[in-house]
Amino acid sequence: MRLIGVFSIATLIALALQTTFTRLLPFDVLMPNLALVLAVNLGLRYYSAAAALMAFGIGYATDTFSGGQLGLNALLFILVFILTSGLSRSLLSSTAVIGVIAVFGAVIFIDLGNAVAAADWGRSESLGLAMPAILIQAAITALCAPAVFAVMAGAARSVGLRQRGLRE
Repeated sequence: MRLIGVFSIATLIALALQTTFTRLLPFDVLMPNLALVLAVNLGLRYYSAAAALMAFGIGYATDTFSGGQLGLNALLFILVFILTSGLSRSLLSSTAVIGVIAVFGAVIFIDLGNAVAAADWGRSESLGLAMPAILIQAAITALCAPAVFAVMAGAARSVGLRQRGLRE
């Protein structure tokens, strides 16, 4: 229950920041995908059904806040959770560097998934035009990931959650 409580509050804060600050930035591609960093953090540190449920909830909340196709981010976020959980288990390590790399790949995966779902199938060049923006957002999100990991580690410790991995 503590896991769901901590990540629910963090998700609300992340989504509030993402939806508020995109209006202030000149390009919304400059806003990191903080909710996705939370899903990657779940996959790297927590191996439980509650963590998987929380990753789905983060994706569904992202769908609700973004106004996109309902359920698409929920599906993509749970896939990111499964992939990062498998990555951390197969490597038997979850350092911050692995987390940053996982976040970079996850942003590309999520943005490409959303772009393909929204694309006009008759126009293949629209995906090519979106790729530079996707890479910029992936880099910015990856740079913000260690700070989010540290904040979530502190929040987890403060409520007594046991964590695995992500050593500095």
